[in-house]
Amino acid sequence: MSEGEPSDDAGTEREASGSEGGPDISVCIVDAQTPGNVGTIARAMKNFGVEDLLLIDPPEIEPDGEAYGFAGHARQDVLPGAEEITFDELCANYHTVGFTAITGEDSRKHVRFPYSTPEDLVEELRGVDAPVALVFGREDKGLSNEELSRLDQVASIPASEEYPVMNLGQSATVTLYELRTLTLEGTQLPDTEPHRADPEEIERLHDYWDEFLTAMGHREHKHEKTERMFRRLLGRVKPTDREVTTLLGVLRRATDQLEDRRELLDELDEEDQLRR
Repeated sequence: MSEGEPSDDAGTEREASGSEGGPDISVCIVDAQTPGNVGTIARAMKNFGVEDLLLIDPPEIEPDGEAYGFAGHARQDVLPGAEEITFDELCANYHTVGFTAITGEDSRKHVRFPYSTPEDLVEELRGVDAPVALVFGREDKGLSNEELSRLDQVASIPASEEYPVMNLGQSATVTLYELRTLTLEGTQLPDTEPHRADPEEIERLHDYWDEFLTAMGHREHKHEKTERMFRRLLGRVKPTDREVTTLLGVLRRATDQLEDRRELLDELDEEDQLRR
């Protein structure tokens, strides 16, 4: 870890490296009590595309210690690149967002009010023209009122009213997940849109459904209602091209079998009438 005030050049470089449409985001941990939590947060940063870890009064971080053991692949870059700074340097060089489990209830207690949720921060931080630091406090008592009063924003994660206090590593992970659209240009998940069925194929499926209802002898006064329910169902689920193709095949075969059975029954009825 390197100690000292970030230079103006470093700040400019950080801004340029952020995801398109958002500022560059760092994570700052104030007075962490256990190296393991530092490693856990470093790993979450690696998961969600955040590179710069700032530490204020950190515990000893040993290369063969707990922090590196918890850091996963972040042991290769995020953790060894962590920078030790002071609280004054933090406030002077970053747009700061301090996290707390306990907020004020109204503006009379303005140190912890107003507050934002991580979901709110996505849009609030998008237009910030400065490096942003997400600031997390101590495991046992978080950030003090004095520390929070010096920060630009206060944020809190909605949780159970009975037990809102989260583990330090959990808090950072939840926050970074919510802010992922500001820090990640892509994820491991494939794009689902190219696999959505074409509108023409979906309409074809509705035609097959109509033929199926007719072939099964569905009651005429319920036919239109059943078709409408099927259309609403497909509208909600947004089926893929593979799913629509499969359903088309199933409905076509079922309809053919019903029509064959109907023809057979009609033939049997004719033979029975001839015998009479």
